[in-house]
Order: sequence, then C-alpha cells, then structure tokens
Amino acid sequence: MADLFDTGDPAPAAEPQGHRPLADRLRPRSLGEVIGQEQVLGPEAPLGVMLAAGSLGSLIFWGPPGVGKTTIARLLADETDLHFIQISAIFSGVAELKKVFQEARHRRQNGQGTLLFVDEIHRFNKAQQDGFLPFMEDGTILLVGATTENPSFELNAALLSRSQVLVLTRLALSDLERLAQRAEREMGRPLPLDGPAREALLEMADGDGRALLNLIEQIAAWKVSGKLGTEGLASRLMRRAAKYDKSGDEHFNLISALHKSVRGSDPDAALYWLARMLTGGEDPRYLARRIARMAIEDIGLADTHAHRVCLDAWETYERLGSPEGELALGQAVIYLALAPKSNAGYSAFKAAMREARKTGSEPPPKHILNAPTRLMKEQGYGAGYAYDHDSEDAFSGQNYFPETMKRPVLYHPVERGFERELKKRVDYFAKLRSNRK
Repeated sequence: MADLFDTGDPAPAAEPQGHRPLADRLRPRSLGEVIGQEQVLGPEAPLGVMLAAGSLGSLIFWGPPGVGKTTIARLLADETDLHFIQISAIFSGVAELKKVFQEARHRRQNGQGTLLFVDEIHRFNKAQQDGFLPFMEDGTILLVGATTENPSFELNAALLSRSQVLVLTRLALSDLERLAQRAEREMGRPLPLDGPAREALLEMADGDGRALLNLIEQIAAWKVSGKLGTEGLASRLMRRAAKYDKSGDEHFNLISALHKSVRGSDPDAALYWLARMLTGGEDPRYLARRIARMAIEDIGLADTHAHRVCLDAWETYERLGSPEGELALGQAVIYLALAPKSNAGYSAFKAAMREARKTGSEPPPKHILNAPTRLMKEQGYGAGYAYDHDSEDAFSGQNYFPETMKRPVLYHPVERGFERELKKRVDYFAKLRSNRK
C-alpha cells in the first residue's frame, strides 16, 4: 500500500534490514502524516470530528486505488487502541469470517475492541454482507470497508445504514509532488529528472500514490548520468494505463461526462471524454450506440440530419474498424455537440408512455375504428369518421384520443433548429382544431 507522508516530517532513521519496497518504508505512523484526503481527515472533517469526540463509528471508504484507504484504517485502529484485523473480500470466505468474529468476540470479553478492515468489501455477496450486521450492532467489531465501486449500487442498504460513507479522492499533483520529495529524502538522493520529466512522472501516476512510489523505485535503480528529459523517461518507462473498468464506475462516469458534454454543446470536452474511453479500451460499438442515442435524446427533431450522421459514423466504423473508424465516431460527436438541441421529442415520448400506462384499457373512439363486418357497423364502428383529405386544408380536427380521456398536449417543440418549423405546424393545426370545434 502506498502510504502518504507530510513532507514536513523528518525522514525515519535508517536501520539495517532486508529489501523493503519504498511504499512500505514510507508508511505513515500517524494520521497527521497522511498526504491528501483533508476532506475526511481535517479538524472539521468527519474523521477529525469523530476522533476529537472519541466516538468512531463504522465506515466505508470509497475511492480509487492508491489513495490511502488501508493506511487510514490501520492508523484509526492505532488512534483508538483497537486491534487491527485486515481481510480481503476477494480471498476470504464464510469460514474465515466466522473465525474473525469469534476472535473479536473473545477479544471484546477481555476488554479490547476490534477494527475489522475489509478490502474490496463490495465483492462480498448480499448474504455475506448481512453477516456483518449483528457483530456491528453489538459492538463486537468496528467495521471499516474499502471499495473502489459506488457503495450505493454495490453494498446492502442495511450495511450502508449502519456506516458512514467517506469519499477518498485521487491525489492532486501537489500531493504527489510532496510524496516524491519524501521518497527522495528516504533514498538520500534526488530523482535524475529535469522539471518537465518530473511533471510527466507525476502525471503518469494518475493520482495513485502507490503507483508513483513504484515508478520512483524503478527510476532510482537506473544508472544514468545527468538528468533525463521527458523523452528519456518515456523510453525507459512504460506509461501507466489509465484507470478504466468497462463494467464499473469509471465506465458510467465517463459515458456520463461524454453525454453531458455533447448536451452542453462543448465539442472539445466531448472529444476528450470520447478519447478517454477509447484509450481505456472501451468497445467503439458501445460508443456508437450511445452516440446515436444522444442524437435521439438531446438533438431530436431540432436537427433531423443528426441521427443520420450517427448511423453513418457507426456504419463507417463497422467497415473500417479500429483505429481508422474511430475518427468517424469523433466527427459524429463534434456534429452532435454543435447541433441545435431539443429534448421535446424525448419528453413527449415519455409523457405518452405515462399516459398509456394510466389509460391502457381505454378503446379508441369508434369513429376511427374500421368496420369490415355488418355487426361492427351496427355497433357504430367507423360512424361519423371524417376523411381528412376531403376537409378544408386536409384537416378535419376530429378527436383521435379515447372518448373518456381529456386531450393532453405531449409534444412541446422548441424555438431552435428545424423544430422551430415544427412548432409553427403544431401551432397551425392547434388553431385549426380550435376553429373546427
């Protein structure tokens, strides 16, 4: 675990020992030494307030890898004189959980509490998560869970109701720089990098303290004379892949960012998020489907060509494949971002679905029903139907909704793009309908 130190603290004294990873050697010894996460550790932040009041409750740490979740949990146990137990939901089963609970109960009978840290807690199924509840409620354990996935979706409501969710964030570049300086003091020498290369190194870490320390350890082992520039660094060090889980939070966060950038008419931001997803390994066909949906949902009839652009881009990708076909998706994204926006059609369809669910048993009015048999004619089917082409302006103004249903207005076109013309037509027919009545 990459453990994060305040650069103002003196480096620990060297002691003879076997090889220990740099991340382990820089493990914080108190919460005051943790770099970053002021939003949970500060004096007025949740953990600061809990510790000051001497009342620590069960917690769920939600955040990306390498930001200090395990470290903070371990230090919380030290601060509160609790016995620290760490397990991983990936490797632990029911038998191990029972053993942990039994030992914690025995420990409690002897006057010591237990802080149970569960890494990747979202990997436990519903029944396993429920198993924690009685031991949390009777004080046998103080649970601190860690997850990289959204707790709202991955954890049981009962578990969440007994815990406080604290969000840990990616380390800022300034935090990573402090961590790099601490590593240099520990190693007793500066990194052989010039300024731009040092900045590139921090960006490679992508907010992950553990990743940064691992990269620094690699660089420290190189035998170089002078300082390396960005090209020298890149030639010796593989760039760390950006964090992206095609089935997890990052997938949904990035597609949301792409969609909202298109809706917000920002082609530069939309292209950036499209590129982020592509470089993260997202299936371009998934992106093609979502881009087509954006055209329907957010441009709609304001630009009737937008949907066609998306379908053409999708077909182009299918013919060319990657990476050439991805350019067509990028051009479709630019077109959508700059197109006039209207969700009137989308909103009208949703409103129609609501009306249909409310009045789903109502029959159409008889005058618009076909009457192929004599019995149906006797029942009034088709009686009084006005053939619109025989009416003035080819518009009869008849009612086409169920007879017991008040006529709703579902479609509200906007004054943008082609929908401005559609609004004129809607208003024109509404006026005719009113006059015919």
